[in-house]
Amino acid sequence: MNKTAIITGASSGIGRACAIELAKYFDYIVINSFHNKTELDNTCTAVQQLGATCLTFTGDIGDFDFVHQMMTDVLAQCPPVELLINNAGISYVGLLSDMTIEDWNNIVRTNLTSVFNCCNQIVPHMVNNKSGHIINISSMWGLSGASCEVAYSATKGGVNAFTQGLAKELAPSGIRVNAIACGAINTRMNACFDPAELASLCEDIPACRLGTPEEIAQAVVHLYQSPFYLTGEIIKIDGGYL
Repeated sequence: MNKTAIITGASSGIGRACAIELAKYFDYIVINSFHNKTELDNTCTAVQQLGATCLTFTGDIGDFDFVHQMMTDVLAQCPPVELLINNAGISYVGLLSDMTIEDWNNIVRTNLTSVFNCCNQIVPHMVNNKSGHIINISSMWGLSGASCEVAYSATKGGVNAFTQGLAKELAPSGIRVNAIACGAINTRMNACFDPAELASLCEDIPACRLGTPEEIAQAVVHLYQSPFYLTGEIIKIDGGYL
């Protein structure tokens, strides 16, 4: 049976790696990006080269109306949605006292409200099919808050609790919900650190390096293929950092 996977925030980094890896297992790949249409189209091309059909949607995943229209289009055009990966996210590095309310609202909207928006729209479809898997891309800082990343930590802690609660809600309907708590991954999110700061960070990681987006994508596939009884879990992938 043909099936569909949806990945938000897929123009680069973890989202792009997930889209490309999942194209080996899914017939339809749906990807989203807020601003980067050119890069999203590049991800689409890579997906299509692996033989999957790819649909792209450019817009704010934190906007409920945009997500509603996107999911409506997906359900009208694609086979059953078997996998939703909530990956879209941004960071904020700095003192909490320097953060504006606009900064706070933006990171909550992007990192946490977006997860609600997508799940709210796709869960009824999965419940109707009695099948599906939701994987939320979280962070180790959602398990142990980080100094100067208080808001980011709070949103990822929210994602983790959201994951566990929704897993209990949906398990009777044959749907799994899990999260991957990423450590320091080599993506643009770490562009705020200079080479010396990154080197210092790597010294604190037992694996002695940053993780790669491809490693997270491989973990997503393993989690998707794992037994149904594995649900409501926060899988930490951080090179032994925490």
